[in-house]
Amino acid sequence: MHDFENIAALARLLGQEVSFDTPLCDYTTFKIGGGAKVFVEISDKRALCELVKSAKENRIRYIILGKGSNLLFDDLGFNGVVFHLGSSFSKVDVSENTITAQAGASLISVCRAALENSLSGLEFAYGIPGSVGGAVYMNAGAYGGEIKDVLVSCEVLCDSGKTVTVFNKDMELSYRHSVFQNGSSVILSASFKLDNTKSKEEISARMNDLMGRRKEKQPLEFPNAGSTFKRPEGFFAGKLIEESGLKGYTVGRAQVSKKHSGFVINLGGATFKDVTQLISEVQKRVKADSGQFLECEVLIKRFDD
Repeated sequence: MHDFENIAALARLLGQEVSFDTPLCDYTTFKIGGGAKVFVEISDKRALCELVKSAKENRIRYIILGKGSNLLFDDLGFNGVVFHLGSSFSKVDVSENTITAQAGASLISVCRAALENSLSGLEFAYGIPGSVGGAVYMNAGAYGGEIKDVLVSCEVLCDSGKTVTVFNKDMELSYRHSVFQNGSSVILSASFKLDNTKSKEEISARMNDLMGRRKEKQPLEFPNAGSTFKRPEGFFAGKLIEESGLKGYTVGRAQVSKKHSGFVINLGGATFKDVTQLISEVQKRVKADSGQFLECEVLIKRFDD
C-alpha cells in the first residue's frame, strides 16, 4: 500500500480529492465493480499530468475513468489508482463552428452545446452516454456517424510527459479504434469542427429522432455498457446472437437483452462473473453456429490484470 499512499499524498498536495476503496459500481453504467485502491477526482490538467507521470515512474497501475459507459470492473475492484475525469474536468467552449471540450465532459453536453449554437454534425452522438475522452479513445459512433467525422484534434499527455496536439490524420481512427488504444497517452481535450449551415430546429429534430430510436430499440431501462460486441465485417452482432437462439439467454443476473440481442444487461445484482461467463458463452455459441468470432467491445478490467 506504500506506493498507493504516496500517490494519494501527492494528489492531495496538488489539491485533488482522494478516497480509498471507492466502489466502482457507482461510476460505471453497468453498475458492477468493487473498490479502487485509490480514487482521485481530477480537477485540473496540471495535477493530472503530474499524477500520471508519478504513476508511470513508480510503476503504479492506473486507469483514466470518464463516464464508465464502456467498462466492466471486477467485483474484487481495481488494484491500482483510478483518475476520474468527471464534472470538475468537463469544460466546454464554443468558438464560431468549433467546440473544444475537456476529456471529462459528457458527449451529450457537447451535443447540447452544438444545438444551442446551431452547429450540426454531432447529432448521431446524442444519447451516447460516454465522455469526450472515451468517445475519442473508442472512435464512438452510431446511426452512420463516427467521432472521426467531426474530430479535428486532441490535446494529449504523451509518454514523454509532454502535452502535445495530435491531429485527426495521425489518430488511426477506424471502427471502434484509435491510436490511443496502442499506448498510454492520455486524452486531455478534443476539438470538433461542425457545420453552421443548418437551423436549430433541423438539428433538434434529428437529435430527437435518434433519441427516440434509441429508447425504442435499446434496453436503456437496465444498466448496461452499450453494444457488448463489435460488429464483424459484413454482419451484425445482434443478428448473429439471435440466430444462435441466445436472445434472453441468462447467466445469474446478467442477460442478453430481449429488446436488442447486441446488449448484455444487468437485471439487478449481476456480478462480474455473471457477465464474463455470459459473454464467453455467447462468443462460443456464435462461433460454432456461424464461424464468426464476436470481439468484445466492452473493456474488461480484472482486479490485477
